[in-house]
Amino acid sequence: MEDEFKHLVRISRKDVDGNKTIEHALTDIKGIGLSLSKTMCRILDLDLNSKIGYIADEDVAKIEDIIENPQKFDIPSWMLNRREDYETGEDIHLIESDLDMTLRDDLNRMKKTRSYKGRRHEVGLPVRGQRTKSTFRKSASVGVRRS
Repeated sequence: MEDEFKHLVRISRKDVDGNKTIEHALTDIKGIGLSLSKTMCRILDLDLNSKIGYIADEDVAKIEDIIENPQKFDIPSWMLNRREDYETGEDIHLIESDLDMTLRDDLNRMKKTRSYKGRRHEVGLPVRGQRTKSTFRKSASVGVRRS
């Protein structure tokens, strides 16, 4: 550990607050949850409750390496957020803007192919089979308006 405290730590294109613990600071990165954060800390033998502002630059580089290539560090595939990618068929893990762009591309592909989920997304109705008799009434979906 370094003696020098950093108030902002740059990890994978994201500034993280240095006052947070390592496990909670990593969850500020979009695409990394608490379980993946704890797993990464255990792989690197980092103390979960120490402040991330005291972490060494080498450890930050190791954390970025795990985020970029989690399969290399034997992180199970069920922890990754993009299993069997549509285009490549591989298990990958996306963060930040890559995750947003991929989600938008998936939704646009579903809308373009006019799948059931795509049509529900277009109209603003629930996609995963929820009932609509009494809920989802205030959304911006198209429907009949009574006068």
